[in-house]
Amino acid sequence: MMSKTVQDVMMPDPWAIDAQTSLEETAHLMRGWDVREVLVTDQGQLCGALTDRDIIVIAIASGRAPSTVTAGESANPDTERLRADQPIAEAFSHMRRHDLRRLPVVEGGKLVGCAWIADLAHALVEQTPQYATR
Repeated sequence: MMSKTVQDVMMPDPWAIDAQTSLEETAHLMRGWDVREVLVTDQGQLCGALTDRDIIVIAIASGRAPSTVTAGESANPDTERLRADQPIAEAFSHMRRHDLRRLPVVEGGKLVGCAWIADLAHALVEQTPQYATR
């Protein structure tokens, strides 16, 4: 059996916004999508993640109107990420070790999806039957 990679189980269309989107518009989109975090991209390249809490803190701390601050200025550039070609077991171990529930998936720096630890765990059990009995 061929080992699966992150690409085999990721969600291919994550909630992402362009880096030039204002924090005000980002907040509206997040409310409409009913999400608390979005991924920020610039010409397809992952810039980082932005949470609803980040928007509040950044908007207040900057003293600028949320309509004048961009998502790109505000996104966390240190956002961890998985590679699309990364083996499931490796990705699962990394996420578990760092207590992460989901991570963006990149291919050559370009955002191609988002992976959840539950989906990785399920695929790992399917791929490695001895885990299913433990």
